Amino acid sequence: MKSTIVVYGSSTGICEDIAATIANKLGVDSMNASDFNEDTIANFDNLILGTSTWGAGELQDDWYDAVNVLKSADLSGKTVALFGCGDSESYSDTFCSAMKEIYDACEGANILPGVSTEGYTYDDSEAVVDGNFVGLALDNVNEDDLTEGRIDAWLEGIKPSL
Repeated sequence: MKSTIVVYGSSTGICEDIAATIANKLGVDSMNASDFNEDTIANFDNLILGTSTWGAGELQDDWYDAVNVLKSADLSGKTVALFGCGDSESYSDTFCSAMKEIYDACEGANILPGVSTEGYTYDDSEAVVDGNFVGLALDNVNEDDLTEGRIDAWLEGIKPSL
């Protein structure tokens, strides 16, 4: 596996814990999006980027500057995988929508495919493109019993590309 970092934005700790789980399973480090900068992009071939979704589908606060870093960077030659945390019951109309903002900011990168929407219960998500999520969608609030299996299946799918 090429050099890989897991970058997360987390307000309640859920996305941070998920990032740590993903990083541990891959044997790599994780970092908060508030520490993400041009050097991070230069030093890693693979960027695994995760955010929680707030309010009406908004990014977690630590991502606002980091998204601008992504938008201004040359991401050619970089591989990006995305994951998002949401609440499919209380915010079923914006479930994991913040992933889409990061997805859009990664233009020029090799963005790995997301997961199918099958098995998820929600009303709408900006993070669904062509019938699939743009990354791994997780609801650790209502479906925490599915999180580990979803992470494992997703990682099996993306590992060959990392």
